[in-house]
Amino acid sequence: MRTIGIIAPSGCVSEEKINNARSNLEKSGFKVKLSRNIFDKNRYLAGSDDDKLEELEKFFADPEIDIIMAARGGYGAIRLINKIEYEIIKNNPKPLVGFSDITALLLMIYKQTGMVTYHGPMACSDFGEIEEPSLSSNNGLENRSFTLTNFLQAINGNKLKFEGKKVYKKGKAEGIIWGGNLATVVSLCGLDFIPDKNFVFFTEDLNEPVYKIDRMFTQLFNIDKFRKNCKGIVIGDFLEVDNKEWLEDLFYEIPVPAAGGFRITHAKDKITIPIGKECILDGESLIIF
Repeated sequence: MRTIGIIAPSGCVSEEKINNARSNLEKSGFKVKLSRNIFDKNRYLAGSDDDKLEELEKFFADPEIDIIMAARGGYGAIRLINKIEYEIIKNNPKPLVGFSDITALLLMIYKQTGMVTYHGPMACSDFGEIEEPSLSSNNGLENRSFTLTNFLQAINGNKLKFEGKKVYKKGKAEGIIWGGNLATVVSLCGLDFIPDKNFVFFTEDLNEPVYKIDRMFTQLFNIDKFRKNCKGIVIGDFLEVDNKEWLEDLFYEIPVPAAGGFRITHAKDKITIPIGKECILDGESLIIF
């Protein structure tokens, strides 16, 4: 039985949702271990940066923990990235999973260690509601939730194939799969965070007006290394935007093969993307090896 360690590197968390997540994950076949700071509060943060950093490094070094899952996003992870002892992580590789603000950790850990990280579910966001019957079912993987099923397939190292719903720009792209929450990716500008190899950029966001999405994509493509190494774009959900039509016009302008409609999202049902694995984007099909 594998153990999931739940950490709180970003915003402060709900005790009720953490307890629900723990119950749901245990009924899905995991042991669960909570970080010491899990219920700490410091303004909008889950305690002090020093405590969050200590727990992150401790969980990587803990041989009893097999997978590390973020409790939630919000804000705070970027405050840690220049303080992490990356050698601890490199010497104790294990899946780290989360999305939204956790993108900062996923990308910087991949950049600094070469370790595959996972853009996927979080404890409060995805397993923190009152448990569903499907989560406590003993009838096998097929009866579990969409999100949990895709999470397990990714961390088990399976070949993944996802179908989008729309091709914005025809073509075929190859490289590693790399990206995450768009606003968080852009917040890393000024750091050495872009891969040194060809990549297919996947992204999503929430509650951003179209002009800001336009600005963020433009900012990334204005970076020589990003423009040179980005060979394709995979578009997830951009939820609660102010004008879907303008958003689609923006994606048509992307200068590399691009497809959208993938369940990379802040919404309930989401796929898990292993950052750093080789992939092929062909039309609206994404294959990750």
